[in-house]
Amino acid sequence: MQWSPYLFFDGNCEEAFNFYAQILHGKIVRLSRYGDAPGEDTAPSPESRNRIMHARLEAGDQVLMGSDACPPQYEYEGVNGFSISLEVDSAAEAERIFKALSQGGNVQMPLDKTFWSERFGMLVDRYNIPWFINYTGNVRF
Repeated sequence: MQWSPYLFFDGNCEEAFNFYAQILHGKIVRLSRYGDAPGEDTAPSPESRNRIMHARLEAGDQVLMGSDACPPQYEYEGVNGFSISLEVDSAAEAERIFKALSQGGNVQMPLDKTFWSERFGMLVDRYNIPWFINYTGNVRF
């Protein structure tokens, strides 16, 4: 079994996934648009043809998936009730990723040492996706 977060965006899924691929050293292996789906009139509206129906990003053995909400059937409702928790292998990697994801976003808790981790920080990125960045190091909780 593997958990895979599935994120929804309001027309900027492709931009976000390109950003995440660069930061997470991943590769976008699938990027399908509503207008590319087989059959006639699969896009709910002419304006939605270029929106992303499904994106898949792989980084190592991890998978992140997402799509654009596609009006009028599916209105974007924003992001609420979750954070993506990313455990990394070094303090330097935590600092690199935190700095990159926080550009244009909102830092909720600066990356720092805590009683449970060598480095931990919380942010909401420029695409309104909440992240926890964690490097446990030698701290055991």
